[in-house]
Amino acid sequence: MSDLRTNYLGLKLRTPLVASASPLSQEIDGVRQLEDAGASAVVLYSLFEEQLRQESSELEHHLAEGTDSFAEATSFFPQPDEFRLGPEGYLDHIRRAKEAVSIPIIASLNGTTVGGWTQYAKLIDQAGADALECNIYSVAADPNVPSSAVEQEYLDILKAVKSAVTIPVAVKISPFFSNMANMAKRLDEGGANALVLFNRFYQPDINLEELEIQPNVLLSTPQALRLPLTWIGILYGRIRANLAATSGVHSPEDVVKLLMVGADVTMLCSALLRNGISHLQHIERGLLEWMEKHEYESVQQMKGSMSQIRCPNPSAFERAQYMKAVKSIQHVVVTNREAWRILSGS
Repeated sequence: MSDLRTNYLGLKLRTPLVASASPLSQEIDGVRQLEDAGASAVVLYSLFEEQLRQESSELEHHLAEGTDSFAEATSFFPQPDEFRLGPEGYLDHIRRAKEAVSIPIIASLNGTTVGGWTQYAKLIDQAGADALECNIYSVAADPNVPSSAVEQEYLDILKAVKSAVTIPVAVKISPFFSNMANMAKRLDEGGANALVLFNRFYQPDINLEELEIQPNVLLSTPQALRLPLTWIGILYGRIRANLAATSGVHSPEDVVKLLMVGADVTMLCSALLRNGISHLQHIERGLLEWMEKHEYESVQQMKGSMSQIRCPNPSAFERAQYMKAVKSIQHVVVTNREAWRILSGS
């Protein structure tokens, strides 16, 4: 049988199939089901700094409410800053997940300030997570902020988190940089142990009846695979950080393609939400069947074999491929026109 083992974030994984952050990991029973179905690691659902600030604000309000009613009450409660107001529920979830399963548990943190990132990253480390995924979700909408400042914010977050924790750190980013390759290189040099490609921006929709802006979450489709496939293929062998592919991973063939361009792991979310957790078993069986049919002995043998640095035609990842794609569309249009002319007798 082919060897599916891979390494990610310094962790030895049984397969490259990792459950990415999703509602499926919100309950310990869900984490157990993911392990039973074959997930080699689980990224827990994201912890948002806004939730934590709200929790802290509400607790401070209730602690302070009424303390000035009587003179002796002013010293009855310690000041709020003496409390460690933290994400106790999330931290407890990490601890319980570690006790419930034997696969690695990767926490996910989505912060908004450097201070928030470091404070909660440290608590997550202390709770026993095997690694931390920094889910950086920021829409650069201010026209007065230059791209260099946006990029520096990512680097500052990474530096702060790395200084606060001892566990490996992955950075989940969007592809919307003027030079994605350079940004990946800078994050790699900044100490990122892995890059997770890519974060999906959830664009809002308009409710025409209520005339309100509202969220409209769309599950990914296999077509979304092309973006991480392109950039992992370009980055493989050029940076030291591990490469994780996420978005568009729906079938065994998707996993094969991503491994061939250089992914260390492939992360699944939408496919499991759509088809159920047991879909992991289908993908693992399909991956094994494909490898045995094509005589691949291991994931390591496949990894990076179709990356840009190993591709006979490196330009296939860049402009030359774009030109071919445009010409192929033109050919289809011309062919369809000719077929219509013949059928119509004109």
